[in-house]
Amino acid sequence: MTAHLRFAGLDPATQDQALRGITAQSQHLTRWLHALQDLDLPDGWIVSGAIYNLVWNHLTDRPALHGLKDVDLFYFDPDTSYDAEDRAIRHAATHFPASPPAQLRNQACVHLWYPQRFGQPYPQLTHACQAIDLFSTRSHCIAARLSGEALEIYAPFGLEDMFSFRLTPNTALNNRETHHAKSARQMAQWPELQLEPWPA
Repeated sequence: MTAHLRFAGLDPATQDQALRGITAQSQHLTRWLHALQDLDLPDGWIVSGAIYNLVWNHLTDRPALHGLKDVDLFYFDPDTSYDAEDRAIRHAATHFPASPPAQLRNQACVHLWYPQRFGQPYPQLTHACQAIDLFSTRSHCIAARLSGEALEIYAPFGLEDMFSFRLTPNTALNNRETHHAKSARQMAQWPELQLEPWPA
């Protein structure tokens, strides 16, 4: 087995400890987690690429920020006004470095703009992690935050796909196009990745 797959196929508890160890070694992810904690957003999480990209880079000995476009931050605020989200975005900008940029999104708002942008309905959520359950690719379905000094991880499909470098579709929404487009971009950055196509 090649070195980048050293945690693939292991039991969930071992994979969880591996992710915690990689996180603790990452000065970037550690700094972002503390910055998110300082923001004190309602139901705030660091999600998706800010975690799995850094894991893939760690396991393939690439620079820590290789391929990372931004740091996605989710939160859930019942105030869905533009002004409220804009204030939160500007506040986040004072806590995160300019590069890679932080992308902050209130998940209470998504059902309001998603149909017009993507041409299909989106459920009205009640908390931020419900959005993670709907990502197009299972290895992307991951989030983390600090609870006090403890790291809290949310991974509804487990960590096997991430550690196996496997891009497996999540069919919760009709996200075939997103799954294949994102996978193509990522496979150009991490050729170790293996694509599982969207089911017929």
